[in-house]
Amino acid sequence: MARKDNTENPGRLKQIAQTYTMTRRVDRKIGWILAGVGLVTFGVLLAIGFLIGHPVYLGILGVLLGLLACAIVFGRRAERAAFGQMEGQMGAAAAVLENFGRGWHVTPAVAMNRSQDVVHRAVGKAGIVLVGEGNPNRLKSLLAAEKKKMARVVGDVPVHDMIVGNGEGQVPLKKLRTTMMKLPRVLQGAQVTQVNDRLRALGDLMSNMPIPKGPMPKGMRPPKGPSGR
Repeated sequence: MARKDNTENPGRLKQIAQTYTMTRRVDRKIGWILAGVGLVTFGVLLAIGFLIGHPVYLGILGVLLGLLACAIVFGRRAERAAFGQMEGQMGAAAAVLENFGRGWHVTPAVAMNRSQDVVHRAVGKAGIVLVGEGNPNRLKSLLAAEKKKMARVVGDVPVHDMIVGNGEGQVPLKKLRTTMMKLPRVLQGAQVTQVNDRLRALGDLMSNMPIPKGPMPKGMRPPKGPSGR
């Protein structure tokens, strides 16, 4: 067991060091800020300790709370730095979505055009969320086409759409998670899985469906699905 801990700790320390290095490239004052937060927290607790006659106990508590405060501040500023580096890059929204964790089924790039505008799909208790990256004007038609394709299999499941960006009516990348988490929960866990399976099956059906090259002959209808509808 001791060997396992020894092999895991260097990996964690290395990850923290890499995160700090990445953050410092964007936030040059991060070191001074963390030192200030830690010292101020420790100093306040130590002063209270002298006032009440327990400097040792409050000093130890100050060290622990100082480290905790540093960890919280570091985590927030590291997250902000990461979003700053990702913002504007293709696939940034997909990276954020895939880090949502349990409760969400994420499928990156369910739709894309020649200009590399892309739509990602997330299915959760809030229903279906389509997230677009790229030119807002072109994404409107891309999102509408994706909604139309899903319409026959999702029934009355809510479908939300949003475009990542800093313009009017858009969702900034750093607020994407918060915005999606605020959506009302309307589905149970089993329903989420069922809806996601339907959409995945629809994607497989569309990808495996033979499509003739060139213009469709006059009077010819598109092939029907397995249900004959």
